[in-house]
Amino acid sequence: MPEPVVRLTSVAIPFLEDNIDTDIIIPSREMKGTGKTGLAAGLFANRRYSDPATRTENQAFVLNRPAFRGARILKAGANFGCGSSREHAAWALHEWGIRAILAPSFNPIFFGNCVRNGIVPVALARDLIEALEDPVTVDLETMEVNGHGFELPGEARQMLMLGLDPIALTLREAPAIAAWQQVDRGLRPWAWLD
Repeated sequence: MPEPVVRLTSVAIPFLEDNIDTDIIIPSREMKGTGKTGLAAGLFANRRYSDPATRTENQAFVLNRPAFRGARILKAGANFGCGSSREHAAWALHEWGIRAILAPSFNPIFFGNCVRNGIVPVALARDLIEALEDPVTVDLETMEVNGHGFELPGEARQMLMLGLDPIALTLREAPAIAAWQQVDRGLRPWAWLD
C-alpha cells in the first residue's frame, strides 16, 4: 500500500515539456523485473545520463541539479504520462521520491496509475503552474496548491489520503457488501452457489 498523502510541501522541479510519454519517464530497457523497486535509477534515463550505460549524469538535466535533489513535487507539461499504459513509470517516479505532479493535463491511464501508487496528479492551468513559487504545498484536505483550488475524483482523493489501493478502499465497505449479499441471497437464491 502507498503511504498516505494529506499535505505535501517541497520545492518543485520545473519540467514543463509537453507530451512526456511513459518511455521517456522510464525507457523499456530500464525495466528489468516485474516489481515496483529498482526503477528509480532508470527514471528519465535518456535525459538524466549523458551516457545511460555508464550512468554518467547530464548536469544540465533538471533532476540532476542540486536544488532539486530530494524534491517531491514535479511541475510538468500537458499530456504528461502519455504513450503506453506502463505502470512502471509511476513506480519509478514514486521510488525516486515524487509524491505530486502538477500538469495542465494527464494521460487518463497514467493519472490512475499515479493515484494507485501514492502520487497526487494535480491538473492546473499551465500559467498557474509556471507562476508557482517555492515552496509549493499540495493540500488534499483543502484541495489547494498554494491557495489555488484543484479537483480530484472522490475515490482518488480517499485512496491518496488514506494510503489505500482500490481493493482496500472497497473492503472498507465490507459490512455493507455482506448485508447486500444476505438480502440478495433471499431474493435470488438461484444466483448463489453454496
